[in-house]
Amino acid sequence: MKTEKTFQEAMAFRHACKIFDETKKISKEDIHFILEAGRTSPSSFGMEAWKFLVITNEDLKAKLRPACWDQVQVTSCSHLVIVLAGIDSLKPESGEVRKRFARRDMPQENLDFYLDLYTNHLKKVLSSDENIYSWSARQTYIATANMMTGAAVLGIDSCPIEGYEKEKVEEILGLDTSKYQLSVVLPFGYRLNEQSTQLRLPLEDVVEFID
Repeated sequence: MKTEKTFQEAMAFRHACKIFDETKKISKEDIHFILEAGRTSPSSFGMEAWKFLVITNEDLKAKLRPACWDQVQVTSCSHLVIVLAGIDSLKPESGEVRKRFARRDMPQENLDFYLDLYTNHLKKVLSSDENIYSWSARQTYIATANMMTGAAVLGIDSCPIEGYEKEKVEEILGLDTSKYQLSVVLPFGYRLNEQSTQLRLPLEDVVEFID
């Protein structure tokens, strides 16, 4: 019987799983729980500039693996989530920015104010697709972390992967990189082997209180 872990237990349980048990598959209910943790994550200006591709097709996972430094997690996992960073939707001229702000019931002058604030505050960020990607990819890490912790609550393992050939993965997936670009390759499944002892710096080495 599956037992949900407390937050602290989940944090202690989570590790970068190096190989998954290919005989164990994540249920539909559980993968939706994990994806909801990503979907409901916070983002700058509430833009939600991400997309999650969920791959269970074994042939496609096999095609992706060589472009992901031949890491076995890509093919041994139950569900391979490709975390994409938004590009075009963050540009004011796309119309998506206005739509996201307009979801909140506000007077037109308030909407115009936030649009002006967004455009002027992010002038440098929005000046190129490269700069936009740098900004939106950082935000996807919030969603990525929440999905990993959400999975750990259920006793499900994960392994965030940045070891990939970006252009090759995007080509295999047929991505329109003017709209979305690859940020994180995120396999989920069940560990085949016991995890090693978690090593972390002590609290006093990483936290400084300023009174």
